[in-house]
Amino acid sequence: MPLLICYTIGRTLYSGLISEEIVMSRTSSSTNPEKRRTRGSRLGFRVDAATKKLVARAAALERRSLTDFCLRALTEATQATITRHETIVLSERDREVFFEALIHSPRPNARLKRAFQSAHARIDS
Repeated sequence: MPLLICYTIGRTLYSGLISEEIVMSRTSSSTNPEKRRTRGSRLGFRVDAATKKLVARAAALERRSLTDFCLRALTEATQATITRHETIVLSERDREVFFEALIHSPRPNARLKRAFQSAHARIDS
């Protein structure tokens, strides 16, 4: 049966089947100075008391400081937003048309050939 041991500094998981300990720190930045990010810029905003209480509760549940929790949540939301806007979702029909154009691409016409020659000339000069 796996054994879970909790220390005041962090959480340590130990499984009786595995002969090594896996140490999980409370926050990535508090115990590992190499992973700390330099926080030279500030980002400030105000929230109502209910929102702050809710966020503080979530941070406590994650055993993170309020700043660390907010920074992580903001970073994850930002990355998700950027990914969502940079990702193209194709329908089945669009996917088929796209791959068909890749596999059986048409021969370049005169205008495309001139564009390639122009680009090649700019790169060489």
